[in-house]
Amino acid sequence: MSDTNKTTDVAAPVDTPVVAPEPVTATAPATESAAKTESPLTATTIASATEPTTAATTTTAAPTDIATSGEAKPETPTQTETAQEKEASPLTQLWEAAKAHGHPEIWGVPLADPANHIPSQIVFQKYLNANDGDLDKAKDQLIKTLDWRKKSDPLELVRRMYSKSKFGGLGFVTTYVIDGKEVDEPEEREIFTWNIYGGVKSIDETFGDLEGFINWRVALMELALQELNICGAIKPITAEYDPYKLFQVHDYKSISFLRSPPHVKSASAETIKVFAQNYPELLKEKFFVNVPAIMGFVYGFMKLFVAPKTIKKFHPMSNGANLAKEFAESRIKGLGEKLPVEYGGKGGELKAVGKEPFLTSE
Repeated sequence: MSDTNKTTDVAAPVDTPVVAPEPVTATAPATESAAKTESPLTATTIASATEPTTAATTTTAAPTDIATSGEAKPETPTQTETAQEKEASPLTQLWEAAKAHGHPEIWGVPLADPANHIPSQIVFQKYLNANDGDLDKAKDQLIKTLDWRKKSDPLELVRRMYSKSKFGGLGFVTTYVIDGKEVDEPEEREIFTWNIYGGVKSIDETFGDLEGFINWRVALMELALQELNICGAIKPITAEYDPYKLFQVHDYKSISFLRSPPHVKSASAETIKVFAQNYPELLKEKFFVNVPAIMGFVYGFMKLFVAPKTIKKFHPMSNGANLAKEFAESRIKGLGEKLPVEYGGKGGELKAVGKEPFLTSE
């Protein structure tokens, strides 16, 4: 009995050193070989000894999983917040409003997600800029523009033929670029629209048909937008940076400011209304040339009281020949010299270098 106890006492310590090296064994075959040569008692002891190792491994793995899960949790809210911010961004909301409306374009730009389409970003940003970042007002104006374009179809108006006797020689679009350079940047191209109201042959014919006059004016504007080429824009705009604008020149030579027939006033009022509503943030500067001297005096007086930001865009001039001097600081060197001679430049006449809406001799 005592011998048996001694044997048991000796056997127990022997198993312990045999088991201890097992986890250090480098190859699986060695472990399998050891298992086969062990006595049943030793094998049982080894199995018993390796269980804590397995349990320890499992126990270690569990905290690792928890830690990994814990690290992932902060990422999920961040991703959600990013998605929410994108969804809530003003440009995205304007895009959603446009999609809900259904009309597919503005100014010839096929509307798309502004996050991936620079021309659409420019269109939506202009509506925000026009309303000083007020999303509700921008959305309201955008929807009204979509309504108007769906009803009026300006893209069809620019393809329409107009009476030469009524509108011939009254409106032109000119484009000026840096000589000998392929245009890559929007700042390297200047677009002008010219309204030569002094060339009206018959006030009654030109302004008497209000709808016909507005259609022609819209066609002229859409022609200018084709030259501006927002569809091919390569730079997004911001509230401070926007080179996608054009110059307007209104020539009032021989026009009387003292007596204007009612239909002329109606045409002017409707034009202002249509353009203010549907063509926001497209005007770089506007020049009123060959106006009476008294108008120039009033303009000088206005500069004392009106905010520079507002007055900067409007330039009444009594002498149209001084227009070229206004562009000395243009990025296009010698821009003033490119203008027609009657406006102080050395360029060709508008009829030779400008584009008009399609005209018919009818």
